[in-house]
Amino acid sequence: MNTIHLKAILITSLGVLLMSLESLFIKLTSINALTFSFYIGVFMFATINSILFIRNKGEIKKIYLEGLKPIIICGFLFGISNIFFIKAIKTTTVANTVMIFASAPLFSALFTYVLYRQRSGKNIFIASFFIFIGLFIIFSSQLGSGDFIGNIYALLCVNLFALSFVILAKYRKVDRFAITAFAGFSSAIISFFLAKDFQIDLYTLGILLIAGTFISPVSRILMGIGTKNLPASEVSLLMIIETIMAPIWVWIVLKEVPVNSTFIGGGIILLTLFLNSIYIIKNKT
Repeated sequence: MNTIHLKAILITSLGVLLMSLESLFIKLTSINALTFSFYIGVFMFATINSILFIRNKGEIKKIYLEGLKPIIICGFLFGISNIFFIKAIKTTTVANTVMIFASAPLFSALFTYVLYRQRSGKNIFIASFFIFIGLFIIFSSQLGSGDFIGNIYALLCVNLFALSFVILAKYRKVDRFAITAFAGFSSAIISFFLAKDFQIDLYTLGILLIAGTFISPVSRILMGIGTKNLPASEVSLLMIIETIMAPIWVWIVLKEVPVNSTFIGGGIILLTLFLNSIYIIKNKT
């Protein structure tokens, strides 16, 4: 392993670890999901655009114009996905949400075939079978409960997220920071028209400021830098850090304990993703 590769792994891992704190910060507030989405979107949009402006010496307009189409499409999909993620965290347990979100490779493979007719390897079909079993276990035990509705939000979130990444794969030169900034803008605009109340107290404002100006932007910047020198299989493996750590942070601070079906179904999903990533890495070396 060369120095560049090792550095990429460490930077990406730090970004994913930081991102795992987002779920805790969502849970720490009592405001509804749309109000949270509005403020977090505004803060992300302002913070990332400020970084873009400084990094590119004021050529921010050029960045947006050069990649306008994918920035709007993918940023909009990411923005809606973020809203559903926040709604899921507010409605069900963090463990349910991140375990369902971990099934993104399954939906990415599906959308890749639907949009571009690109067939995946046999390992993806095998992995998808076991991921589906894990999702079935999580969903089937929570029919008719509030957790089930939250699971649906998480499922919508992961579908939109996977779709946006599949589309984005065709636009590798587009600035990822600009897409993330527009995702924040999209979340804020949609939430502005749907939210009924924007009143927040100082405690909530502090949580939103930390999450919106530090945790969310910095985690995505680190991941954007790190993943440039990593294959998709290794990125998928590192994303497991977020799936494991997010419920742990919430358990430590808020004592939120998932139901047994989440442990069983989530365990199947995590083990499947881990083995599939190891298989891909070994076959490429």
